[in-house]
Amino acid sequence: TERYVWTRVRYRQLGGFRFRRQAPIGPYIADFVCHEAKLILELDGGQHAEQVTHDAARTEWFEAQGFRLLRVWNHQVFQ
Repeated sequence: TERYVWTRVRYRQLGGFRFRRQAPIGPYIADFVCHEAKLILELDGGQHAEQVTHDAARTEWFEAQGFRLLRVWNHQVFQ
């Protein structure tokens, strides 16, 4: 899923914004981040259904740093 999304957001294909893949931000690694827009895109597979508390803490930390976080389930990417 990440590879599929990466082929569509790299090289400024999405609105001219530059995205980085697997980017470290503080104690976490974001799936995709656009620093210009302060936007993080997280792709979640089935394992995330079991780690809701951890994901909520990550989201809270990212938002406290001024990022907006968009969390999408893997199957939604292909719909």
